[in-house]
Amino acid sequence: MNDKKIKVCVYMGSFKLIKKSGVGKAIEHQIAVLKNAGFSVNEVPLRNCDIVHINFILPDSVFKALHARKLGVKVLFYGHSTMEDFKDSFAGSNFFAPFFKRWIKFCYNLGDIIITPSEYSKKILEGYGLKKEIYALSNGIDTDFWKKDSNHLEASKEEFIKKYNIPEGRKIIMSVGHFMRRKGIEEFILLAKNNPDKTFIWFGHTDAVLVPSEIKKKIKNAPSNLIFAGYVDSESLKKAYECSDLFLFLSHEETEGIVVLEALSCEIPTIVRDIPVYEGWLSNNENVYKFKEKKQLDELLSNVLSRDNSSVLKKGRLTAESRNFSNIEKELVKIYNRLC
Repeated sequence: MNDKKIKVCVYMGSFKLIKKSGVGKAIEHQIAVLKNAGFSVNEVPLRNCDIVHINFILPDSVFKALHARKLGVKVLFYGHSTMEDFKDSFAGSNFFAPFFKRWIKFCYNLGDIIITPSEYSKKILEGYGLKKEIYALSNGIDTDFWKKDSNHLEASKEEFIKKYNIPEGRKIIMSVGHFMRRKGIEEFILLAKNNPDKTFIWFGHTDAVLVPSEIKKKIKNAPSNLIFAGYVDSESLKKAYECSDLFLFLSHEETEGIVVLEALSCEIPTIVRDIPVYEGWLSNNENVYKFKEKKQLDELLSNVLSRDNSSVLKKGRLTAESRNFSNIEKELVKIYNRLC
């Protein structure tokens, strides 16, 4: 608990712009964790706060950090972004990536300390030569909410199938993310073409202005067994995890991957690309299934959909519980007490 009664400002400027992203979810998580830990959150003016917590790297966030420093308020910058996960995202992102790296270094160095979601992203940021202390701390997850409701599962699945007009008896493979090459959307579309007997469904949306033209074209020409469900609220997304047969996350680069934690918490068989961010907490055939090359995917899909996954699902749930809000809260309190 917050023994020092620390007062925190979680800066919400530009929140509407990123509310539907992983960063938006992380901010909501932070506020929930801080309030549960007994912190006073956004209840007093900045000048009366002990810490300002900044998640954005837009210009208004820089002004907020500078203003806080002028007032003597400690600045905690959350390092959600790296140059590596900026690449292959929005239109023009690869061209601007080196400039983006300079910008985030400038932003993060305005913090008294930096928190980033994983040991992997911490290692990347340390490689940037940042001058501030960096802590690795998961964004966390509310495993009480992200939990399969077995009592109403049959009715939920009937409703889900009807809502999305899915043929009876079809295996359902879902994914979540922006329309980015980095998120693996092109491969997801190709898998749907190669597996016409299965239904694929992608949750998430990106403003068309930000989507590269080649991605737009592939989405437009996607097969009929692929559904683009758009952005949905947390309750609807939880039902999707419960009612789908497989969660497939093809992302090439992440700083953590909140949706993976959601899927594990809901006990749905989960396939991820074997990338560095998962090292040390996700293990192949233990709590998830991993692949290295695209040619492995078709066979892996069939194997996972036809096997008994109960042991892997239980271990996946335990993994999510290890990053539950209560555990994150304890670590966050330690960091805040250290800062103040």
